[in-house]
Amino acid sequence: MSAPGPASSAAQSALPAEGPVGETVAAIAQAQTISADEIALYDRQIRLWGVQAQERIRTANILLVSIKALANEVAKNLVLAGIGSLTIIDNEAVTEEDLGSQFFVLEADIGKNRAAAAAPQIQKLNPRVNVRVATEDIRIQGPEFYSPFDIVIATDLDFNNLSTLNAATRLSNRPFYAAGAHGFYGYIFADLITHDYVIEREKSNIPTTIRLESATRSIISVATKKESGKVVEMVTKRENYTPLLLANSSPLPPEYLRNRRKLKQVTPLLTCMRALWEYQKISGGPLPSHSKADLELFTTLATEKHKEFQLPQESLRSDFLRSFLQNLGGELAPVTAFLGGQLAQDVINVLGKREQPIQNLLLFDGEESKGPVYALHPIFDDAVVSEMPVREMPITVV
Repeated sequence: MSAPGPASSAAQSALPAEGPVGETVAAIAQAQTISADEIALYDRQIRLWGVQAQERIRTANILLVSIKALANEVAKNLVLAGIGSLTIIDNEAVTEEDLGSQFFVLEADIGKNRAAAAAPQIQKLNPRVNVRVATEDIRIQGPEFYSPFDIVIATDLDFNNLSTLNAATRLSNRPFYAAGAHGFYGYIFADLITHDYVIEREKSNIPTTIRLESATRSIISVATKKESGKVVEMVTKRENYTPLLLANSSPLPPEYLRNRRKLKQVTPLLTCMRALWEYQKISGGPLPSHSKADLELFTTLATEKHKEFQLPQESLRSDFLRSFLQNLGGELAPVTAFLGGQLAQDVINVLGKREQPIQNLLLFDGEESKGPVYALHPIFDDAVVSEMPVREMPITVV
């Protein structure tokens, strides 16, 4: 390990040297790759999740597929967090409609490639991040295309393209996120394949044992350290994930199916999203139009999917179906800001290997201001005592 240089001196002069903050300074002083300027720039983040996590973040190579309103928010948050590089791939041109919802393109950009038009504005947010552009059609890329990236994020694509892309990222063993916004509604789906992360907490009198916590989560190691006179427990957990194609046909976990009260609380947005994806599988990708035939088909699919989930018939209301269909294809800034902030934060947590990531489908209802997370997997073992309640994501806009 090299002796402390200018970076460590700058860190020591910028931060107090006692308690947990002093320990952070000591870690920074030993870091060989984070510069003094970066320490000052990312000071708040380093205090929050530590030097090692920031080092993983600053070397991360992220692929962002399609750059519309939701992706604008994702890009903004990731670039400001200080990732190593962001590659944006989009083969579509900027349209007049993009001007109403995207803040990285201007009227003068109409007709230009969407990724190429947005990249200079994204770069201005943080010159330290390497922003790259690809203008090819993502559909022609093979699995090897994804190998250089640490995480792949696809936004606002239809189900067929999302599931194909997810299959390719699995072949490349790369974590994958899919997300989309439809007016007041939206979703984030995560397929991290297998992901390990560390939870730090004060050690309790009850020992933590290596065990299976749920059908998808297990504790694989436990360690301790002393911090500020207290014993801190570092629990490493492992989450196993399911690809989108399988998750889209998976049931709710057994703890829902055994509890009618929980079934009543499941948002009808889950049914509508699955009906939308089924419609796109049948139609080849487009959203339902307002024609009588499309509306009847979507209503039939929603009714079928609601029954497949074993949800109470009365919880699928006609007014919700109408609202969902009316919002399809819309982009509302508060909704895309929330979803983009949540997705970027989850990516940061995954890169830093801290905190439990989304497992595996977050749904956001902007009219109700709720963001439940459902774990959808093809197999659940009833013998496992599941500890996977619906998690409500904090409704904060980044």
